[in-house]
Amino acid sequence: MVSIKASKVLLHSVVATSALVGALATAPHATATERPAVTLSADADADTRLIAAEDPAAVSVAATTCGSEFNEVSAAKPLPEGTDPRLRRATLFTYISNKGNGRGCAILDNNTEGKKYMYLNVCDIDGKNCDTDSGYFTDYAGPVYVPSVACAPVTAKVGNSSSSLYINYKSRYIFPCN
Repeated sequence: MVSIKASKVLLHSVVATSALVGALATAPHATATERPAVTLSADADADTRLIAAEDPAAVSVAATTCGSEFNEVSAAKPLPEGTDPRLRRATLFTYISNKGNGRGCAILDNNTEGKKYMYLNVCDIDGKNCDTDSGYFTDYAGPVYVPSVACAPVTAKVGNSSSSLYINYKSRYIFPCN
């Protein structure tokens, strides 16, 4: 039998722990001062503009994950392809370096609950200098980097396993071709 005093101490501990867990769960991963100011590429399409307007935190967090060099969003592609951006199961974010060196970064954001098999690959235009990230992730695959964004092909896959995919996207032109 637990005493009343022990019960109160236990109750206060549970309440304090619950409050702390709740605060940590709702705290942003990075403060506004740590997040870069993200700009839209002049080539950004309508889906990218919609996602950037409706979910600026996701755009900023993905840029932060790429690193401080990457603050220009080239694309925010809702996946599966053709999906209303508001109903997407994943988002492929691509960023261009602000250093003028032609480098690019990609993140594949999981917009569903739980761990999913995710595969993200980007290469330069001739299919060389590839960077890949794959595995089971709750939040995202990547970042993956490419030394030259011009027409860089990107492959993004998401599913319950590598043999049970509900997204199998490949594009030669997720980055600008100029």
